[in-house]
This record gives sequence, structure tokens and C-alpha cells, in this order.
Amino acid sequence: MNALERSIEGALFAAEDPMSVDALASFLGDIDKSEVRAALKALASLYEGRGIHLVERAKRWHFETAPDLAHLLRKEREQLRRLSRAATEVLAIIAYHEPVSRAEIESIRGVQTSGGTLDVLMEAGWVKIAGRREVPGRPTIYATTPEFLDHFGLSSRRDLPGIAELRATGLLDPVEEAYEELTGDESGPVDDEDNTSRDA
Repeated sequence: MNALERSIEGALFAAEDPMSVDALASFLGDIDKSEVRAALKALASLYEGRGIHLVERAKRWHFETAPDLAHLLRKEREQLRRLSRAATEVLAIIAYHEPVSRAEIESIRGVQTSGGTLDVLMEAGWVKIAGRREVPGRPTIYATTPEFLDHFGLSSRRDLPGIAELRATGLLDPVEEAYEELTGDESGPVDDEDNTSRDA
């Protein structure tokens, strides 16, 4: 392990939050970003077989417990809040269509969405306000956060399960049923990579 790798390792262990390549390069004295990326890849390889892994989530790096050891560290505690079916549907719609407005969420679900549902997702740190749509009324639009990717073990939104995978698990059933009722279209949402984002 060279001096740069040791410095990055120490910085990531001490950091309260995950750090991007830019942040690490600046923190370590404006080091060339390509050198930081190379050192991060070397460190990630070094930690592959250990109890903690160095991982990248939403272009930010941090250490986390190896997935196969998570059960050893999980505290036995009552889960104070479980996501309702409505919140689960809304979270899925935002993840696959972001940035998306409340009206667009309701159009896809076919039912009104309570403001409390979005509040729960924002309190969990999984959804954020991403600005306003430049249309009459300038509605607020929502998007997922790096914390959402981190919680579900995703490096980016490209790692989200495909439509076919979700359909196979039955997770799309409530959304597709609502979509069919709204549109009369039995084909359901289009299975198209371009549909993962809505830029209306």
C-alpha cells in the first residue's frame, strides 16, 4: 500500500460522510484526480475479501460491512416505521421516472398521493425536492438521493432492477393495475430504458 492509498484510507475512515473523488483530491492537497481514482480502485481490491468493503455509491466512496456479515451486526430492535404500500409505490415511481412531480406520480398510480407519503420518504432521506418543473404552476419535482442508493446497495440508478425483474416478483402489480385503470391500456408502463427518466 503506497502513501496515497494510506492517506485515502485514513481520510475515508475519519470522514463522517462518503467522499467523492473531487472531495478526496481537494482534501489531500489538490492531488490529480486520476491518481485518486487509481488509489481507490487499488484499495477496493485490497478490501474485497475482508469484513469491510470499500464501495462507491452515487460517485461517493465509503467503507461498509461486507454484505455476508450484515446479519451479525444488525441490532435486534422493533422497526418503528414500515413503508406503507402507497409509499413503496411512490418510491418506485420516483426512482424509475425521476425527476417527477406529484401530479405525474398520481397519473401513474391512478390515485391521489398524500403529502404525508412524500414526507415519510423525505424524512427517511431517500427522496428530495429536485427543483420545479418549468411549466405553468411550476410544480415541485422529486428525485431519489445518494442515501437511497446506499440503503439499497446500488452504485447508481442503472443498477435498479429491470421492468421484467420487477414484474416477475409482483412488485409492479399495484402500479400496473392503477395504470391500466387510468388509461385502459392493458400493456402497462412501457419497458424502455428511455422511460427511466421523465423530462416533460
